[in-house]
Amino acid sequence: MSEPILATDPNDKGDMVARIENLRVEFETGDGTVTGVEEVSFQIQPGETVCVVGESGSGKSVTTLSLMRLVEFGGGKIAGGRLLFRRQSGGELDLTQADNDLMRTIRGNEIGMIFQEPMTALNPVHTIGRQLTEGLIEHKDMSAAEAKERAIELLREVRIPEPERRLNQYPHELSGGMRQRVVIAIALACDPSLLIADEPTTALDVTIQAEILALINQLKVKHNTAVLFITHDMAVVAQIADRVVVMLHGRKVEEGTVEEIFTNPQHDYTKALLSAVPKLGEMQSKEHPEPLRLVGSEAKSTGPIIGTDEELLRVEGLTTRFPVKGGFFRRTVANVHAVEDVSFSLSRGKTLSLVGESGCGKSSCGRSILRLVEPTSGSVWLDGVDLLSLSQDKLREMRVNMQMVFQDPFASLNPQMKLMNQVAEPLQNFDNMDRDELRARVEELFDQVRLPRAFLNRFPHELSGGQRQRVAIARALALKPKLIVADEAVSALDVSVQAEVLNLMMELQAELGLSYLFISHDMAVVERVSHDVGVMYLGRIVERGPRRAIFENPQHPYTKALLSAVPVADPTRRKSNDELNFKPIPSPIFPLDYVPEPSVYEEVGPNHFVLQGNWGDFDN
Repeated sequence: MSEPILATDPNDKGDMVARIENLRVEFETGDGTVTGVEEVSFQIQPGETVCVVGESGSGKSVTTLSLMRLVEFGGGKIAGGRLLFRRQSGGELDLTQADNDLMRTIRGNEIGMIFQEPMTALNPVHTIGRQLTEGLIEHKDMSAAEAKERAIELLREVRIPEPERRLNQYPHELSGGMRQRVVIAIALACDPSLLIADEPTTALDVTIQAEILALINQLKVKHNTAVLFITHDMAVVAQIADRVVVMLHGRKVEEGTVEEIFTNPQHDYTKALLSAVPKLGEMQSKEHPEPLRLVGSEAKSTGPIIGTDEELLRVEGLTTRFPVKGGFFRRTVANVHAVEDVSFSLSRGKTLSLVGESGCGKSSCGRSILRLVEPTSGSVWLDGVDLLSLSQDKLREMRVNMQMVFQDPFASLNPQMKLMNQVAEPLQNFDNMDRDELRARVEELFDQVRLPRAFLNRFPHELSGGQRQRVAIARALALKPKLIVADEAVSALDVSVQAEVLNLMMELQAELGLSYLFISHDMAVVERVSHDVGVMYLGRIVERGPRRAIFENPQHPYTKALLSAVPVADPTRRKSNDELNFKPIPSPIFPLDYVPEPSVYEEVGPNHFVLQGNWGDFDN
């Protein structure tokens, strides 16, 4: 292992909040002792944001959990090094020597933490108010009334509307972005000196992510809080970091200012990491999508993916509504207009991307096309066959030609089945293969998605999130379908794994003539992979057309707002906080007697259509 490359002086202690010195963390497993982190050192100053970046398994989360002494609750042991923390009362404390009572005083009070998944971090059976006031009463000796007032003030500070009403709500009643804001409010409740944010924006929409980043930055400036930010999104790093620590295999391999890391990376791994980031705007001069060129990758080179003009999928007037039940007899009192009058076509060998925020209807549209949910009206034609008119038996036969890759691979894989059997299952259902042919095909699929064959006999819980998603992609590819609906298929993956999976999908598209309906909120990824793009808002496509037309000449106000929210992996092109305020999507729930207007489009360029009418105020 090469020595870490330092662009700044690690011995300059300064007025630090926390300093990690030669940290070593070990885990006891059935196969012996595993070292999770080894000889890691860096420090954090007041009012500074230090981003720790690296892939899953690099040790970045283990390092931060060690600072909270939470790693011990996950089977880890701090086997060496010091964790120096400056107390608010004055003096420096080595957290490795602190007892549990003292750590309980520090956690949530002097060190706050924002966890990656707010639904896991929040208690589903307690109200937002109780969870916000708990730490205030415990650490600040506030009365219940004082804690309630402070909770309302915190919710207002993180820009949650109607904070008084939110106190009595439960986590499931809030959107993902709202829940993450609540977690931030809880972390900031006691004015900590150090805020640890562990992948706080990974699962959020681009506009909500932009708002959360702006919020953390504003609060950091206001309270002079030090922020330790864990992420694998290099565009997020470019937007908020002052300094960057790059980790690989449990070690720090490079450290420097954000400008040094992005403009002059020294370590090969840092260079590879930056090369794997799709950058918004880098496809401007290119007519067709093409794979990323990855530093150090031995993957075969695939040129531009041209596709064909032969229509494979045609969707006309697709509408999907879900009933809202209410009252004592659980009658239908309203409808959720999830997909409203959507029309588009997709050619063989091409990719059409649907983009938009959570709740815009893009996932419901993909599921409706495959009849995983039954549409209310409209027509869907796949390879000349009307899918909505098929019986269940005929539809099952057609599923050979259309497959789906879901967003959450852990939910879509069976936890009780070995991976070999899960990937083989569609082949067993539709192909008459003997045992040897079946295993050979599954091994081939594992090779295609860059998974070792040794994983064939593992279970889903034994793999990382990125590895599980590659299993899901292998299963979708098993029957060599004509159409794959990829619903946020790469949103949870590390940046380098994401780039490899995207390149793999594009290579397979070029080889097999696959067509993708690609559902995503990552605009840089969409620009990289798409031939055509549809932008969705409140169940409708508000703008659709060729990828270059949408990204280089957006016409609808919502498309412009969406693109303005995207962080760029370049610290010289940071967004200002004023650019990152967005109005929430209105509710898609309408009364039973509501009759929506038909979708009327104006053609503003070749195959470039914009929805007419007043569909919301998108000005920042």
